Parts: sequence; C-alpha cells; structure tokens
Amino acid sequence: MTPEFFARGRGVVASLLATAILSGAAWAEPSHGIAMYGEPALPPDFVSLPYANPEAPQGGRILFGENGTFDSLNPFIVKGNPATGVSAYTVETLMGRSYDEPFTLYGLLAESIDTDDARTYVEFTLREGATFSDGSPVTPEDVIWSFETLGTQGNPRYAAAWKKISKSEKVGERGVRFTFNTEDRELPLILGLRPILKKAQFEGKDFTVSSMEPIIGSGPYVVAEAEPGRFVSYRKDPDWWGKDLAFNKGLYNFDEIRYDWFGDAGIVFEAFKAGDITSYREANPAKWETNYNFPAVQSGDVVKSVIPHQRPSGIEGLVFNTRKPMFADWRVRQALIDAFNFELINQTLNGGISPRISSYFGNSFLGMTPGQPAEGKVLALLEPYKDQLLPGAIEGYALPVSDGSEANRKNIRAATDLLAEAGWTVQDGVLKNAAGEPFTFDILLVNGADEMVSVASIYVEALKRLGIAATVTTVDSAQYKERTSAYDFDMTHYVRSLSLSPGNEQTLYWGSAGVTEPGTRNWMGMNSPPAEAMIATMLNSTDPADFVAATQALDRILTSGRYVIPIWYSDVSRIAHRKELHYPEKLPLYGDWIGFQPDVWWYQD
Repeated sequence: MTPEFFARGRGVVASLLATAILSGAAWAEPSHGIAMYGEPALPPDFVSLPYANPEAPQGGRILFGENGTFDSLNPFIVKGNPATGVSAYTVETLMGRSYDEPFTLYGLLAESIDTDDARTYVEFTLREGATFSDGSPVTPEDVIWSFETLGTQGNPRYAAAWKKISKSEKVGERGVRFTFNTEDRELPLILGLRPILKKAQFEGKDFTVSSMEPIIGSGPYVVAEAEPGRFVSYRKDPDWWGKDLAFNKGLYNFDEIRYDWFGDAGIVFEAFKAGDITSYREANPAKWETNYNFPAVQSGDVVKSVIPHQRPSGIEGLVFNTRKPMFADWRVRQALIDAFNFELINQTLNGGISPRISSYFGNSFLGMTPGQPAEGKVLALLEPYKDQLLPGAIEGYALPVSDGSEANRKNIRAATDLLAEAGWTVQDGVLKNAAGEPFTFDILLVNGADEMVSVASIYVEALKRLGIAATVTTVDSAQYKERTSAYDFDMTHYVRSLSLSPGNEQTLYWGSAGVTEPGTRNWMGMNSPPAEAMIATMLNSTDPADFVAATQALDRILTSGRYVIPIWYSDVSRIAHRKELHYPEKLPLYGDWIGFQPDVWWYQD
C-alpha cells in the first residue's frame, strides 16, 4: 500500500458511500456481488481481490500462539470455549467480504445474489460443484437448515436475523430464497455471511452440545489434529472445490495453519523468540521498541512489519455492569472514569505512545467529534430523545485528561463531588452510601491477561483515594467465558471491534434484550431506546449521509452513556514474523484485520 493511498483513504471511503445517491441499489437480474450502498467495485470478471497476490506460492506453514485454552470445535453455539480458526478456515459462507471496501460481498458458495430495490427478499443461486470436505454437494436444504438451526439453537448473534425471515424456500435445483418480514436493508448481506453447515452431520444430535468433533465444512482447510487446550492444526484440503475461484486467488496459500495454546501472553512471546511459533502480534508499542533485539531479529530471520489501517478505533477498556446497583447511576460511572488516570497508565505501560480511544467509532468519519455539540442531521436525530439522553450526548462529551501525576488531584476532586451527588460520602476513610454500605467491587480478568492486570492494579490504587476498595480476580478462560456469558461480574475487560459498515451486530452489542438474555455482547447491560432508534435508522437508510449521521448519533449515545472506561487503540498493527512469511504490498482498507493474516500471506524461502 502506497503512502498516497493512506493520505487520501478517508476520501476514498466517503466516495464509495456517496455513490449510493446516484446508483441506488436495485438489481435488474442476479449479480455476482452486492454492496450495502451503491454497486460492487469489482466487475463480474475480476481476477482476484485487489489486496491478494494471485501469483503467491503455495505451501509451507504458519504457526500462531494463543493465550488460554479451548475445549470445543463448534464455534457456533453458546457452550464451550471454541478453538481459533474453525469458522474462518473450515466453514464457508454463501458470499465473501472484500476488505478493500466498506461493505461489499462477492459470490462464494453462491454464484449469484438477487434482491429488489427495497430488499424485501434475497435469493442465492448455489455454485455448481460446491462441495463439503467429504465430497458431498452443498445443497439448498443445507442452507435452509443452517440458517434455521443457527437462528434458533446457535449463538444469540444469529437469532435476530432469523426472526426477520418470514419464508425460506428452495428455488429450482440450486436456488434458495428468503423473504423478510422486517425492513432491513442489510439483511441480504448478513445472510450472505452466514456459515453453511452440513445438515446430515447433525441429524440425531443435539446441536447445542459442545463437542470436539470437527465440523464438516466446505472451506479451504480441514481439522487435521486437535488436542483440547494444547493445539489445533488445519491442513489444506487438496480437493477443495473453491481453489480456482477468482475470489480465492492468492488466498489460503499455506499447507498448514496451526495454533498452539500457552499459559499466558508472556509464554507466547517466549515461544516466538524460541522459534516455536512463526508470527506474533505486538500490542504494546513500548515493547515493540525495546523487546525485539533478540538474535533472530538481529540476524534478519525475524522481520518487524507495521501495517496501517483506516478502521474505527472500536472500544476497549473496563466495562461497568450496570445491572449492579452501584453502577446504575451515571454520575458514579463518570466519577470512576475521572479516577482512571489514563495518562499515568499509558506512560507506565506504553511509554505514552498509544492514543486514547475517544469514542466507539473514533479514528473514522463515522465517529463523533469529542467535546463538540451535535449539529445538523445528527442533532435532528437526537432531539426527539433529549429527555432520555445523558449529559453530553447533545452538548458534547469528552473524556477527562489528567496531569499525569499519581495524585491526579483535579479529577479526583471532580469524582468526589459526583459521588457525593449520587449519595456516596467518605466515612472513616471508606466511601459509603446513606445506609452505611461500603462501595466495593471486583474487576474480573482472565488468567494470562498481564497487561490488563497491570492496568487494573494501578486503577485499584487510584480508587483508594476515593475510599473505594476494589479487588482484581483472575480466572481461567473457561470460567471467564461462563461468567461473562451470564453477566456474573462487576467490572471486566471489554473489547468490541467496529467496522466501517456497522449494522445488525449493533443490536447484539447494545440491544435491550441483552439486559437479561445471556450470551449477548451487551455486557454493560445498557437499555437505551435512543440507541436502538439510531441502529434502526442505520439499517434502513438509503442515503449514505443519513447512515453516517445515525452512526455518529449512536456514537454520542454510547460514549456519553459512560458504560466503559476506554483505554488505548493502535492506529497501526505491529507484526513480528519469520522472514519466510510474506504479504502483498497492496494493503486492504481495513489493514491487519479479519481476512489479512494468514489469508493473503504466503511462505517463501
């Protein structure tokens, strides 16, 4: 990717969205692809994705290290802790996403897609010759069964789309059509990305039970070997039906993709230094500068690559569980945000290099401007809900900034005042409410999350200045998944990656059903009709300007909701890897994200 591309990247994205005004989204006949707005950038006869190398050598292996454990090879259900890579490499979808466009899909299992201008239905025509790894054909019956089973028995993230389907039917020999009962312009694309499973594999079995039985998929790889908690090896299927598709040219070049699990992140890095794994993502910029002077780097056997991107910052930090009474009051949450000394923590852990997350869609044109009042279309969208919004949503909200000193006096005074307004005062050195109950809470983290343990430990010390006794508890990954799925925590580490094409997944993240329904991603327990109204506007907008305004409005609601204490994000990815591992010069819009490593990488001596 050239520097000039990144200089003009924001304009590229805006231009792609703006084309919708002129081109519309009507389909006169089945198409090779579909875009959320406008038309696909690639023609029907494209040779490969623009960020793939169709001449990439085939063969070799890439080895990754994971922190934690796993006990399942079924990532589509609530139960179990699934191994990394099952969905991405062994199971195929009807369509595939180009990560060089905000949201465009091209045919994979489906050779074409058809829908109307209002997107009241979608029809997919399966590609002749598409097969599962056992050689059996992928059929319309498999598609219909997969959608229904995932929507009724799978992870809750699949349920919302299934509820919007009023009719599923086979059309001809290779067609399948879904008619919708709800206005949702994104739904055809969402269904295009649903995993397609083999119906016959699960006949007579309970789909919801966690299992180490490999999924029979139609993807480029199969599970060759797996031991729970130790490793999983994916081997290239020599009879993979999709190897000659233009979409797949230059993708999935390795013969083997392997993941090994280790006790904690520090051991993963040591395994990389020892050559036991061949690629390592470094999240800490300070360590990137200081920890990579070992012999393999000095000799050139290990290469340090920096990958820029243009995606939103997303949100990462410590999330409040607002189901807990002590976090129900926004003033308490703001006080605890004030007490979080980001500047000190960032300097201590990152050398002060990492930028702070300012909002959920920050670092992109979809984000709000911190501290600035809402204007124009954004204001018009928020005004009807002004009585339900928290301070800052309309007037402007920005995170507090400390002087970097350990005392953080200004922000601690602000926090003390807010806590007093909310009924919490210091009595004999302990923060208590009117009933004399002390303010205590626990920060739940997973074993091996050393960086977040450091963040939480510094934070716990700062909270003592307010008379708050907080504790840090670490548990293994299985317990952590169980407790977070049941919202059994006070505060925990929270990460939600966000894209340039937010849509239905936003309901899973922030929808009110997640207040009580287990297994959603609404860990904070937010119940916000204004947020749900903005999501509905995003889903139904035909004008890209309306879509952007609704997303910026949602960003304001989420950020001013004070649900998360944000930490930092990376505007680049830092990957250290063996010199034999290569990637194309042309980078996708999303940079190092889904679809990049190992998808477009290759092995070459």
